[in-house]
Amino acid sequence: MRPPKVEEQQLLEGLMGVLRSKGYDGASLNDLANSSGLKKASLYHRFPGGKKEIAAAVLQYVGEWINTHIKQILLDQNISPAERLTQVIENINVLYDRGNEVCIIRALSMDTGITLFAERLQQGTTQWIESFKSLGLGMGLSEAEAQKKALQVIINVQGGLVVSKAMGNNAPFEHALKGILEMYQLKKV
Repeated sequence: MRPPKVEEQQLLEGLMGVLRSKGYDGASLNDLANSSGLKKASLYHRFPGGKKEIAAAVLQYVGEWINTHIKQILLDQNISPAERLTQVIENINVLYDRGNEVCIIRALSMDTGITLFAERLQQGTTQWIESFKSLGLGMGLSEAEAQKKALQVIINVQGGLVVSKAMGNNAPFEHALKGILEMYQLKKV
């Protein structure tokens, strides 16, 4: 009897969960197989390059998610800047499970992960910042002010995630997201 097929999104989200919680070096192939719903041999068949290929696939998945749920929305001139930002803040909440999840960029930016994926991590971070910079420019901010706010967005999100994890509650993450709205002079999510 053949094992049930695992949907691609479910597979990648399971793999991402392990990488988020254990980082690249801490994630074993057994952990990854268990999270994927696949046997170890099936996981190797799907990702013959092993853990490196798995992490690359997860980064690709997250990059596509960010492109669809953050970048494209922030660049959509058919939606008001306030609506774009509000929608993106909600999407960020989903991506990080309201502050319960660690960022994959943080998880892979340590030890071996940064050595293997530095360029991809930098590209993802730059994509995020450039998207928010475009929003700021569209709101009439100067280039320098739009860049400053865009950088502060990622600092707020990452800092909020770290502090929430350390404190064992999501209030710092929620506060960080509200700070983004206030920074762009929007008062509610």
